[in-house]
Amino acid sequence: MSDTEIIKNEKELEFAIFCIENLASRLKVPAPVVYTALAEKSDILTSYIIPCYEALHTQGKDYIIDDILDTMKIKGVQI
Repeated sequence: MSDTEIIKNEKELEFAIFCIENLASRLKVPAPVVYTALAEKSDILTSYIIPCYEALHTQGKDYIIDDILDTMKIKGVQI
């Protein structure tokens, strides 16, 4: 299943981009590197970020980025 099949609307797409860009900023790496880690080297984008959009998008930026970093650590995803 591709990312476009998982992302149901523009708000989820914007949230995914927000997460990728802010994670890239925090880690000081290019956004495509983060996308690769979240969508190609793991399933974090499609199994966590998008499905949890309703709960995550109500949180602050730092909380969201910290939460994604924790998820990456748990799943053994490194950048």
